[in-house]
Amino acid sequence: MNKKEISEIKKTYTPQKCAVTRIAMCYVDAEKNKVASNAESFLPLPEEEIFKYFEIFRKTLSGSIGRTALNMEFPLSTEMEGGTQAFLYALLESELKDDDLLDQFYDKVIESYVYGENYLILLAYSVYDVPGRTKDNIDMEDASEEVYSFINAAICPVDLSKPGLSFDVKDAAFHNRIRDWVVGMPDLGFLFPAFNDRSSDIHSLLYYSRDAENMHFDLTDKLLGCELPLTAGGQKEAFEAVVEETLGDSCDFDTVKALHDSIREMQENAKDSPDPVEITRTDMKNLLSEAGAQTLEAFDASYDKNAGEDETFMASNIAPARKFEVRTPDVVISVSPDRSDLVEQRIVDGRPCLVIPITDEIQVNGIHVKPMKVGGGS
Repeated sequence: MNKKEISEIKKTYTPQKCAVTRIAMCYVDAEKNKVASNAESFLPLPEEEIFKYFEIFRKTLSGSIGRTALNMEFPLSTEMEGGTQAFLYALLESELKDDDLLDQFYDKVIESYVYGENYLILLAYSVYDVPGRTKDNIDMEDASEEVYSFINAAICPVDLSKPGLSFDVKDAAFHNRIRDWVVGMPDLGFLFPAFNDRSSDIHSLLYYSRDAENMHFDLTDKLLGCELPLTAGGQKEAFEAVVEETLGDSCDFDTVKALHDSIREMQENAKDSPDPVEITRTDMKNLLSEAGAQTLEAFDASYDKNAGEDETFMASNIAPARKFEVRTPDVVISVSPDRSDLVEQRIVDGRPCLVIPITDEIQVNGIHVKPMKVGGGS
């Protein structure tokens, strides 16, 4: 799913386009006991509750693609009888009206989700009439092309509210506030089936994790059966290792800067595209060559070892679009990516130095100072 497709489904969690017909939930305590469970029609709920559920499910459709929002495909084996995809499909087909299937789902979550506190498992079933679109990308609400049915799952922490004072209107006085259990924003969630090319794709799902570096491997493996790609941090580490090992002694400032500039150019050229910029194995090999790599003999072995044979990198994970950073043990230089040309490496008085041209606008701890005049005077 790309940004536009995610945004389209996100809009179904609004009063104007609400597609949710049923909701189910299970409250689990810190000892993994099912404290309470319930399933009911969604629209008869009080308006205040509906808006809270909208907020929770919309959160599972947020984040950066390839960082906290991951497109995952089911291995073929999971679609056989008894497989994880087959189970999720049966849950989808039940429209959350089969209590036995719901209990099985809750049990699978409890078994695979590692969390030491109370939490709430939420499920929503939705039916969305996908509007047709003109060649100019204008929705035709009265020309539905497909009915997209989907389930959205969210796992939310449930924490005891903080102690404090509250105002009692009846007594016109402040008293100790009664502490209660409050549902927080989701720790993780998923959308099944995926909405790829604005159509149902039962072979894929969209997975969300609030923490980009903790994707809850046990849950993705046991509950979903999908292979988890490298995390954002893992991609950055793998990319850096491949670059350093491939370039070897030629891994100098100018070559790495040229590589960064090329990746940034790819991002800039695709800024209006809803799809994230992905860098494949072939792309990276070409980028290294264009940056001036003297040899690529070590590339294939390094890529297989650090990233994996078929892994791709998200450009946003390996080259931040908002800054170009040069770091030494004592100094950090950070400039806008489109002004990386301001940082140069030169030999000054026989020593390699990083050189940054300055203007009249210089501040030292907020104090405006005058630049040194050419020739060494002040």
